[in-house]
Amino acid sequence: MALWEFVGRRKQLDRLIAAATGVTGRGLLISGTAGIGKSRLLSHLVKQLPPDRYAVWSASANIATSGLPFGGLAQVLPADQPSGLSPAGILRWAVDALHQQAAGRSIVLAVDDIHLLDDSSAALVYLIARSDDATVLSTMLTGSVIPLPIRALWTDDLVEHLELPALTLAEATELAGAILGIPVDPPSAERLWRFSGGNALLLRELVKAANDSGELVEMYGVLHWTGQPGLTATLDALIDSRVTQFSPGVRTAVELVAFGEPIGEAILKQAVPCADAEAAEQQGLIRTVQHDRRRNVVLAHPIYGEVVRQRCPVIRLRRLTAQLADLVERTGARRRDDLLRVAVWRLESDTADKPEPLLRAAGLAFSQYDVPLAGRLARAALRTGGGFAAAELLATILMFGDQPREAIEVLDSVADEITCDQQRSRWLTVRGMVSYWGLSQESTIESIEADVEQLTDLAHRARVRSFEAIMRLHRLDCAGALRLSRRVLDRPAASVAARGLARCTIAHLQAARGELVQSGRAIASVEADAAQWRGDMPYLQLALELARGTRLALAGDLAGIDTIVADEFADLADAGDFRLGSGYLSILRAQAARLRGQTGDALRFSLGACAVLAGSPAFAGLAHAERTQAAALRGDVEQAALAMAESDRMHICGMEVLYPWREQARAAMLASAGNIGSAVRTLAELVRRLRADGFAGHEVHALHDLVRLGHADFEIDQPSSKQQPNSEHEPNGDQQPEGTARPLGAGRRQTVAQRLTELSETVDGRLPPLLARHARAAATRAGEELLAVAESYAEQGLNVYAAEAAAEAVTRLRAVRSPQAHAANLCLGDLLARCDVVRSPVFSIRQPTLTERERQIARLAAGGLPSRNIAEELYISTRTVENHLQRVYSKLGVTGRSELWSALRAMPDPDSRPGR
Repeated sequence: MALWEFVGRRKQLDRLIAAATGVTGRGLLISGTAGIGKSRLLSHLVKQLPPDRYAVWSASANIATSGLPFGGLAQVLPADQPSGLSPAGILRWAVDALHQQAAGRSIVLAVDDIHLLDDSSAALVYLIARSDDATVLSTMLTGSVIPLPIRALWTDDLVEHLELPALTLAEATELAGAILGIPVDPPSAERLWRFSGGNALLLRELVKAANDSGELVEMYGVLHWTGQPGLTATLDALIDSRVTQFSPGVRTAVELVAFGEPIGEAILKQAVPCADAEAAEQQGLIRTVQHDRRRNVVLAHPIYGEVVRQRCPVIRLRRLTAQLADLVERTGARRRDDLLRVAVWRLESDTADKPEPLLRAAGLAFSQYDVPLAGRLARAALRTGGGFAAAELLATILMFGDQPREAIEVLDSVADEITCDQQRSRWLTVRGMVSYWGLSQESTIESIEADVEQLTDLAHRARVRSFEAIMRLHRLDCAGALRLSRRVLDRPAASVAARGLARCTIAHLQAARGELVQSGRAIASVEADAAQWRGDMPYLQLALELARGTRLALAGDLAGIDTIVADEFADLADAGDFRLGSGYLSILRAQAARLRGQTGDALRFSLGACAVLAGSPAFAGLAHAERTQAAALRGDVEQAALAMAESDRMHICGMEVLYPWREQARAAMLASAGNIGSAVRTLAELVRRLRADGFAGHEVHALHDLVRLGHADFEIDQPSSKQQPNSEHEPNGDQQPEGTARPLGAGRRQTVAQRLTELSETVDGRLPPLLARHARAAATRAGEELLAVAESYAEQGLNVYAAEAAAEAVTRLRAVRSPQAHAANLCLGDLLARCDVVRSPVFSIRQPTLTERERQIARLAAGGLPSRNIAEELYISTRTVENHLQRVYSKLGVTGRSELWSALRAMPDPDSRPGR
């Protein structure tokens, strides 16, 4: 892998630049742990400084030169050192020599590992720092012994001190992508970041090891990490001295922590002598942390654990893990996590001989969305005689691990062991889930409907009905889904999990219909009962997130999306390889980024979702639809078309409820290719279908897409006969909200603006009235109102919508020579500055076209160059320049040069390309 470009560390780099170029005269000393990125940061800064203004000298201290006078600065001092001078005379000579070499420029002395300087070099650095025209920038290792002159740099207020933190997840993601030359999907980036502890050097070596071993697999333009942390020769050498060169007692202490972390401090002291534990802590191998009322011991760095575990012989590993299990069991295993850890230790030590603890641990791991670990434990429980319960749990886990065929085999192997309604209901629901979503068998619903009649227990029947309901919703049998969900909620005997799943079905349907308030209430009630249903049905969280994500996306609530993609479930799903969960949340991240105009992030998140969901047909079509949207907005026509084709290929009929998102993406793809007529026809057909299905929440967005394409006055046919389903709610006494949309009379036609205005009175939330306001302003060509709409969009963070409305406002105000045109230009320029690459069709539809010569002359004039000088530079006459400028003024609707710059800034650069 070639050396990559510098990425991240923007805040720290800015501080370095300010120190080097500022007027304070104070330098900066950066400290940090080994490999954190200090040297690379300093080296990058040095390259930024112009040599005509700064005399920049770089030195790198090391142990080999620490005993030689001026050895640390030998790289920067003249070779002809005069003889016969006293130590003080040599220092004065060195200072004078550096100033002479600077030749009037400001001196910047950059010293890497300044703590390793010899005494003479340290004294010289101190003297240089006291000069009025010199700045010292340096790095040092945290916790190192520092020469007194260097310590005096900040005690005498000559430099500031900055502790360099570990890389953030975003920085680590960017760095991994820069090293590999291709983006890494978010879950893989999170794992790399976690294992490296944010250490740049360790991250580089982990990435290299994963790449060399072939465990980084490219899918849809991003890399997915399929393996475990490995060791390169460099990484092995870096860590070897830290984790292998210690006494047997310390080694045992570190190994026990590696296999058992977090391990209670009291348990560790029972296992090894206190002196060994204290020595391991003193050497920086382990550390103690406070968790609630328990003091736990963990490794000082995550990678130490990988090294220790990989190097531990199998027999020793079994002995140590058995010892850990015995110690915790003797203390009573009072916490739920203790149950899980003991089961894992029994599994690794080959002492697991009872299925019950393994089964309970597997359920606990699955409730924490750790799919690989839950699968290991469930398999072990089945092997040790766990019977039906183990098979049912393993099949469920296999389903969410993208192994549906094996899941069916496991279920069928215990079909003859079913002896009661409870087992029958669980077998039916898991098998139905696997065959419907895992194998895309639509007939599953009819099979479940027939099989449920075999159950006599009402509670168990309700469980099966709740699954049938959500399957019917996804197949777009909304009336059947609602009827069954209400039936479940009417059953007092129904379990909390069954009732929760029924509420999620209703909440999703309410969101699609625009009943966002009631949808939010249903979601909140399910969330409030999470502690009661998570152990029984942890995957209910996925139905909850789908309902909640649909509601937030339709509401345009970007802050709400930010909240759910940053909560505990998102972290657990990413870390535990719960692909359906992490993939769907990546889709939501992409939607929010796209609406904010951060199209690069939107494409990265959607590509990550496509990679994660490659084996999960339920959401794969939706992931590619969002990828289509991001690519289309960036103007990447080819990728948008490929992504839409992949969405069509991956889509399954069992997820037909997602059709609004997919058809909106299709229209965006067509519009990006310049096929506006086909895009409008696609959206018009989508609107008619949404009206027939009663999905008013989706309909407002499809109508708004028509507004964005310049068709606010487009007439939509009203469905003639099919009646909109009544709005149904949970049987809790709530009545249908006043004003819920009803179908118009047969044959009546409405414009897009009229229909949006009508829906804005019935669809919940603050966004529909704004969309309707936008449509009315566009239909009446009201420039000032469009500008006000743009500002309202911007307040909600909807920068793409804001920029599009502002672009149209500019066009309308220019046409009437309004004095507000200049303000609109400024607004549009500011909005585009908030966005990444945005190639909305709106800009090409409504923006005036300047010839290459007109744009060239306009840019020079906007930069303040007089017409005579422009003429000389372009070898044309002054009159020709003025004629071109008059045409530019007319096209842009400006009055002169003073408004020219803002008007040009508001025009997207026709030469820009996605990714540039």
